[in-house]
Amino acid sequence: MSTTKVAVIGSGNIGTDLMLKVIRLSDTLEMDVMVGIDPESDGLARAQKNGVRTTAEGVAGLIAIDGFDDIDIIFDATSAKAHEANATALAPYGKQLIDLTPAAIGPYVVPPVNLEEHLDADNVNMVTCGGQATIPIVAAIAQVVPVAYAEIVASIASRSAGPGTRANIDEFTETTSAAIEAVGGAGRGKAIIILNPAEPPLIMRDTVLALVGDADESAIRESVSAMVAKVAQYVPGYRLKQEVQIRKLEGDEPVHTLVPEGSAPVTTQVSVFLEVEGAAHYLPAYAGNLDIMTSAALRVAESKAARTQGDAR
Repeated sequence: MSTTKVAVIGSGNIGTDLMLKVIRLSDTLEMDVMVGIDPESDGLARAQKNGVRTTAEGVAGLIAIDGFDDIDIIFDATSAKAHEANATALAPYGKQLIDLTPAAIGPYVVPPVNLEEHLDADNVNMVTCGGQATIPIVAAIAQVVPVAYAEIVASIASRSAGPGTRANIDEFTETTSAAIEAVGGAGRGKAIIILNPAEPPLIMRDTVLALVGDADESAIRESVSAMVAKVAQYVPGYRLKQEVQIRKLEGDEPVHTLVPEGSAPVTTQVSVFLEVEGAAHYLPAYAGNLDIMTSAALRVAESKAARTQGDAR
C-alpha cells in the first residue's frame, strides 16, 4: 500500500511523541524528516536512532532538504508564534499543514466532531490538549440541548508541560475558549489550565461544566457516553472518571452573568469528569495531554492521506 511522507517541525515533547506514533502506529504515513533548532535535542537524537532524517536548521532546513517536494503533510509542534512564521515560509509549496500549536491560523479540528468538514483545508489547527479532551463532550451535550455556557478545566502534570506549552498559556485559554464555541457549539466558552506540580505526577484530568435548559437527562448521558467511545477509538486512555452529573439549578444561582445576552433560560447544570491516560510512547502515562494532541493529529493526517491516496487511485 502506498504511503504519504510527513515531516514534524519541533523536536520537543509533543513533536517527539508524534514522530514515534507515526513510526509505530501508522500504515499510511511515512515519517521522513524531524525538524528542530537544537542539534543536541533528544527528539533529533531519537529520530536518528529510528532512521528518520533530521535537520537542526528549522523550517529553512526542511525546505532545503533533498526530497522536500515529496513530503505532503507537515506537522508543526513548535509554538503559536513560531507557527505563524513557519506557515508563511511554507505557503508557496502547497503542503498540508497540521498545527499542534494554539496559533489557530486555519480552522479548528476536533476529529469526532468536525474532521470531515476540513479534510481539504491547507492548514488545520488542533486547538489544544484541553480542547481535544473537552470539546467533544460539549458537542455531545449540544447534540441534545443548546449549550448556553461551557467551561472547561484541564489539569496536567507539570512535568508533562514543556517550554512550548508554558510559552503558550495565554494562547491556550484564548484558543480553547474560542473553539468551545466554534466547534463545541456553546453560546459562550471559557477555558482554564492548571499545571499540577504534584509528585508523583497525576494523570491528565478534565472537567466540563455546561449550562443548559430543560433536557432529557438520559439522552445527555447517552450522547456523552457515545462521544467518549468515539474519542477512545484513537486515544485508548480517554475515559469518564465518574458518572455524568446533572442537577437542576437553584433560583438564586447567578448563572445569568455567565450566559450570553438573549440566551434561552438555563435551568440545568451538566458536569462531566474525564481522565486521559497516555500511551507512553515518549513520556510516561501521566502525560495524557501529549497523547490526546498527538493522537488527534495522527487521526487527521491519516484521514487526509487516505483522501489523497483515494483520489490518486
